[in-house]
Amino acid sequence: MKVDIWSDVVCPWCAIGRARFEAALADFPHREDVQVRWHSFELDPSAPREYSEPLAENLAAKYGVSVEQAHGMHAQMTEVAAADGLDFHFERARSGNTFDAHRLLHLAVDSSAGGSPELQDRLKERLFRAYLTDGEPIGDPETLVRVAAEAGVDADAARAVLDGDRYADEVRADELQARRYGITGVPFFVIDSTYGVSGAQPAAALREVLDTAWAEANPLTVLTPAGGSDAGACADGSCAI
Repeated sequence: MKVDIWSDVVCPWCAIGRARFEAALADFPHREDVQVRWHSFELDPSAPREYSEPLAENLAAKYGVSVEQAHGMHAQMTEVAAADGLDFHFERARSGNTFDAHRLLHLAVDSSAGGSPELQDRLKERLFRAYLTDGEPIGDPETLVRVAAEAGVDADAARAVLDGDRYADEVRADELQARRYGITGVPFFVIDSTYGVSGAQPAAALREVLDTAWAEANPLTVLTPAGGSDAGACADGSCAI
């Protein structure tokens, strides 16, 4: 089963969505057969490498609310995240352009460069934590190289990517596919190119989609041996003896 997830590394709901998806997978009986791939989505493609103003001020200007209200929104989001085992610290956040972070996520999954879906997922989690918990400047190249190395990506390879334009086309291709799907918000989950799930849905809801998709892709064929019947079966809450 393929699960493709569009998200941005500065998106708190995306981090929560990842945690809830992991919870949905935890007791999914076919977990080893699920292949997860992260895809690029920039919430603000025009963002500078790093914003000069604090995140709360940026949020207040964006949504036309007061700075106090923005702090309240962050506090509410922090509570939601804590319920899913995440430790958000918006007061530390140093937001900025995420295009380079997405390029490194493509490096992490590129098998020709030693990447894998598992490595990509580790980097994704580390980038979420760098921004939402540790207060790392998410658009700073040296920070990105260090964070990528901490996740297991070769530091020299990461630096070489950021020194050039490698994987830029892959990021844009992801974003083009998002537009084709009609994705306007993230996280967005696509299961087996058939089911689309928008938002950080509860783990139980995500598990239900996984169960449905698996059942449809792997229908059960019931066979009755030649000369046999279903007479020897209990049904309807009773069993004749």
